[in-house]
Amino acid sequence: MQANQSSPMHPFGDSFSRRSFLRQVSCGLGAALAMPRFSAMAGPDPYAGQEMPAAAAIGAFPPDRKLGIALVGLGGYSEGQLAPALQQTKLCRLAGIVTGTPEKASTWKTKYNIPDKNVYSYETFDQIANNPDIDIIYVVLPNALHAEYVIKAAQAGKHVICEKPLATSVEDCKRMIDACNQANKKLSVGYRLHFEPHNQEMMRLGQKEVFGPLKKIYADNGFRIGDPKQWRLNQALSGGGPLMDVGIYCVQGVIYTKGQNPVSVTAKFHEKTDLERFKEVEQGIDWQMQFADGTSADCKTSYAEGYGRLRAEAAKGWFELNPAYGYGGLKGETSRGPMDVPNVPQQAFQMDDFADCIINNKPTRVPGEMGMRDVEILYAIYRAAETGQKVRLGQAVNAVGNR
Repeated sequence: MQANQSSPMHPFGDSFSRRSFLRQVSCGLGAALAMPRFSAMAGPDPYAGQEMPAAAAIGAFPPDRKLGIALVGLGGYSEGQLAPALQQTKLCRLAGIVTGTPEKASTWKTKYNIPDKNVYSYETFDQIANNPDIDIIYVVLPNALHAEYVIKAAQAGKHVICEKPLATSVEDCKRMIDACNQANKKLSVGYRLHFEPHNQEMMRLGQKEVFGPLKKIYADNGFRIGDPKQWRLNQALSGGGPLMDVGIYCVQGVIYTKGQNPVSVTAKFHEKTDLERFKEVEQGIDWQMQFADGTSADCKTSYAEGYGRLRAEAAKGWFELNPAYGYGGLKGETSRGPMDVPNVPQQAFQMDDFADCIINNKPTRVPGEMGMRDVEILYAIYRAAETGQKVRLGQAVNAVGNR
């Protein structure tokens, strides 16, 4: 979840202050989430001309029933992206909401025709277990609250999508995965770019070595952050600065372009030019990811600069996205010419794919284990920057697939 309307390639809102969020949390109202403010996707059918998930239902789900999703947290990302996307999905629908703000509940009930019985507060969240209308919980809260609500959702007998990063520690990631496994429910991370054609083309070109073996990868993602009181600048709520927020896209992009997990990282913090704003988290960070075959990736992220690129250089050419990570307007080019791929409603594709995984009882391509791998990498990058030493990656990274 990113910030600043002035940076079109980094569409994350920053309108809520840390003080406001903490005040609401202290009252049990964890929904004050600063999230993106972009318009809904246009067009009558976002799947026109695109491969869409299979709809052949098996098991408990009849073929004409869309799975119900409840959004936990009604900030800008839910309002500007997820709810509009759920008006265009084929296999799932907006069935319920969880919010600590009665005014929002009233507005959403009217706008999306949500019945009173499907509206919950954080105090009544556990009652969602008794609601057959809701099959999936989508956790859209600040990073430090992910573990609590994913575990509660699993214990309520619901499948779960959790926004990135999965949690603020590897230990919490493991607890979340275990809770979903124990409940026999699926856990997916909100890695929308795995369902986006430009990034899928980067996967194909890199993993298939269309331009030969990769030699070097570059990934950067940054924006100029706004409100200095927002939760993203609070270490306790965010778990870190831009690395945890938008740098994770670089980690993801490098791995799915290369098709391998890194074996080690080195890193260096950016100099802080605003000591008050960045009192608790880094202003920016440069890092390098090393792979077993000698390939390396140079990456950077910042809350003080705007950029967003994913580039791969290979033995026989190059290919890149710039911008690479936004909700739309992505552009790709190769040494042979432009990429001829469309922009699509990413979140609609993402949520329908997860619904398809549930309906047809198959694994998600973005499971909790992938989220845990990435959290381990993020904190290894922090350790490398703090110590000035190369940090080798461990169990969580080695245990999960690279795509």
